[in-house]
Parts: sequence; C-alpha cells; structure tokens
Amino acid sequence: MRGENFTIRDRFTPDAQAVVYAGSCLELLRQIPDKAIQLVVTSPPYNIGKEYEKRLDLDCYVQQQTEVIAECTRVLTDGGSICWQVGNYVEAGAIVPLDTLLYPIFRKLGLVMRNRIVWHFEHGLHCTRRFSGRYETINWYTRKTKDYVFDLDPVRVPQKYPGKKHFKGPKAGQYSCHPLGKNPGDVWDIPNVKNNHVEKTDHPCQFPVELVERLVLSMSRPGDWVLDPFLGVGTTIVAAIRHGRRGVGAEIVAEYVDLARTRIIEAAAGTLRVRPMGKPKYDPENASSRLRDPPWPHTISSPQQTDLFCLPESEASCEK
Repeated sequence: MRGENFTIRDRFTPDAQAVVYAGSCLELLRQIPDKAIQLVVTSPPYNIGKEYEKRLDLDCYVQQQTEVIAECTRVLTDGGSICWQVGNYVEAGAIVPLDTLLYPIFRKLGLVMRNRIVWHFEHGLHCTRRFSGRYETINWYTRKTKDYVFDLDPVRVPQKYPGKKHFKGPKAGQYSCHPLGKNPGDVWDIPNVKNNHVEKTDHPCQFPVELVERLVLSMSRPGDWVLDPFLGVGTTIVAAIRHGRRGVGAEIVAEYVDLARTRIIEAAAGTLRVRPMGKPKYDPENASSRLRDPPWPHTISSPQQTDLFCLPESEASCEK
C-alpha cells in the first residue's frame, strides 16, 4: 500500500487503499456495503461548541449519534469492532459522561461492550470550580460472538518484573512473565496532542497516532478496512496505513480534509513525524528541567499539605 503508487480516493470503492470523503459521514456510509469494515475507530464531536461543530440540544445530539452508530453497525463485519472515544459534555459547570448516554444505543443494536478503556493524559484546560478533567474513554464494542478479532501480542507493553519466576508448583524456577510483555490493561497513559507534540496540526482536539495504533494492531489484520466517520485530520487512516491496513473516513471541514490527505500521503511514504509507540513519557525530574524550580520561597507551603506529613506526637513533633 505504501510508495509512489499510493492514491487516495474521494469515494468508497472496495479496491481502494485509502478514502477521504469531503462531506457527511452518513453520505459516506451509504456508499459502503454491509459487513465491509473490520474496525471502526472514531472520536465524534462532544457537542461543546468547538469550531468544527454546532452545539445542539443534548437529545438532538444523541439522535444524530444514533443514526451514525446504526450505520457503522451495518457495515461492521461479524468479527469486527467499534471503538467510540468520547469525553464529557459540560453545561453550566455540570458534566455528563457521553459514553453513558450512548451505551444504550449500542446495546439496542445488539453489540456487547468488551472494554471501557480510560485514556489518561496530563495536560488540558484548568478548572477552578472542580477537578481538571484529565481522562476520556474508549468504549470497545463487538457483536455477540466469541469469534471477534483480538490479538494481544502486537500491543503488549514491557513487564514490570521480567525476571520474576514461579516460586512453587510444577513450574517452580521458570520465568512467569510472557516474553513479549504484559497486557496493557484498560487504563492507557498516552500523551495527548498539545502545542509541543510532534504530531500537532491546526485541529484543536487531535487524536495521538499511538492511541489508534493499539486498536488497529489488536482488532484488525493486514488488508482490513478501518473506518473513521469523524475523520478530523486523518489520524485513524494514518495509523491504519502505517500498519498495512486500508482506511476510510469522512470530514466536513475543508481545511481538515486537506490536512488529512497530506498526513496520509506522508504516512504512506514513511515521512510523517509521529510519536513512536511505547516511547516513555517526558519526565521533567529526570531531565533536570529548570521549570521544576518553584519561583516562590521554599518556606511557603499549604498548612493542609503540611498536616498530612505530621506524625503522632508520640512519634515525632511537627511545627505549625
């Protein structure tokens, strides 16, 4: 799929390598035959008034999502997966977890939730009247079958104790850890795409490629179709192409369509800059960053925090 002959189609055809449809995702989905897509990965608008969305009444938003989810289910293969990544709808300081609103839709369509993956990140808007939001969820659904595609090996992460051995039983003395690494679990600590991220474009809420790569590698096989009905700047197709899959998506913002096409072509050529899978997070402590030095006197501290470190008087004294 890679190389000079790589092309991007503007409409879905079964023999395409990649499809970027400039228009409504429902229009694109009508072009796709039943059970043609192995994996759906998307992050739909959160209905919070971003530049690429029109804020709707919450009931209208859920109705729109219902139409798209129903079409995504129609085009899904029997062993396919849908990964719907959402955050929270916020109104007048109150949050509504969107995945709880959308869950009944998937259930009515006969889908089963296999995991509710928590994506944790450390940067974002700072709240003053509640704790700052630092997670979103990826809800993974399949049909009611035991034969869905799932391959853990390509997405294993390093073992914490690779030298650990069985201490009793018939395997005593043998290494107990899987040699390829451990299951990454359902809490993923992956940096989100902010201004200093190598993948940053003009999109305000961009997927990191690594997040999608885990889903692509574990839930699809080479040559499979991966669909993103809300394509944005093309990250889902980028992840698919980088690993020998085919990608299709729709986007209504012309600027993002152009960015998606450019990024997908660069991914196919192997020139797109991405954050490598498994790269350790930046640690300012280990990097001796001067930004770690507080500008205020070291004697200033929160009384409440100081109290947490006070031991009982019988063990130690604590000045206040």
